Amino acid sequence: MNVHRALLLLVLPLSVAACASDPAWVERPDNPGEPHLTNIRQLTFGGDNAEAYWSWDQKQIIYQMTGRKNVPADQIFVMDIDGNGEHLVSTGKGRTTCGYFLPGDQEIVYASTHHMGDEAPPVPAATPGKYTWPLFDYDIYRANADGSNVRLIARTSVYDAEPTVGPDGTIVFTSARGGDLEIYTMDADGNNVRRLTHTPGYDGGPFFSPDGSKIVYRASHPDNAKDLKEYQDLLDAGRIQPTKMDVWVMDRDGSNQRQVTSMPGANWAPYFHPDGGRIIFASNFADPSGRNFDLYLINIDGTGLTQITNTPEFDAFPMFSWDGKHIIWCSNRHADKPRDTNIFIADWVE
Repeated sequence: MNVHRALLLLVLPLSVAACASDPAWVERPDNPGEPHLTNIRQLTFGGDNAEAYWSWDQKQIIYQMTGRKNVPADQIFVMDIDGNGEHLVSTGKGRTTCGYFLPGDQEIVYASTHHMGDEAPPVPAATPGKYTWPLFDYDIYRANADGSNVRLIARTSVYDAEPTVGPDGTIVFTSARGGDLEIYTMDADGNNVRRLTHTPGYDGGPFFSPDGSKIVYRASHPDNAKDLKEYQDLLDAGRIQPTKMDVWVMDRDGSNQRQVTSMPGANWAPYFHPDGGRIIFASNFADPSGRNFDLYLINIDGTGLTQITNTPEFDAFPMFSWDGKHIIWCSNRHADKPRDTNIFIADWVE
């Protein structure tokens, strides 16, 4: 073990230092253009690793992965925060997305299509000349943290996905059950479903604030009849075009909805800073081609925009550790193959 790695063990949470084996990460050099990030470590290597989120005790990370370990379509995995102990916690069937720990770290939630069969469902036909995301018939499941005792908690014949969990165990998620992509909450057992958003267009990617009083999300609301029809036609075809989105915030009951960003391009993947007054998110607004995403921090009132990452590669899916000392995100940087997306962790510098 080199001296730099030994020093890193002193600044990471004790859970890392207590690991029996050496960290599985690879150290990456700090970027002078990223003064808020130091001691950058790469945790995964190859394939598509995305939507990586901390456990509540900050000892593990849950994420979706495909392209490694003979995983042909996204499944949910968990690993220690030093990159060791990677293991499957979804069923290995169908296609899954959006894993998250429930408070206490004894259980997880995720969205999956495994009710449709062992194979991943076919991707809906793309619209020529448009960049779109496919929408699958996901349902939301709850399971023990080791993947056992899987049970269904949200079932419709349309898209139910993007579940995350607040500090009181309430689940917030996105669903097309009302004929549009809107945000809902429900209890951890699937009861007391409540719709929070009602504006035509896409509302999704929701996360609770640290105290559970607010929800941050991404939204795209067509402002004319032509764009609204195009959105609805795509939705009917099982797709969404995510090229224009902004960050929004609302109270946990759906009231007081307000727009935080108002910038070109896709402003998405928002997450609260632990102080509850700032939001980190991914955006391509500075890239005319729309291909390069970086991370930005902004005050909840839309002021104080600050760039966090500064590379020509994709950077997205940021999440602060609960104590605010570390940040995790997913990036194409240092990729062995074009478009490989890997998980990175760094110390946060205010």
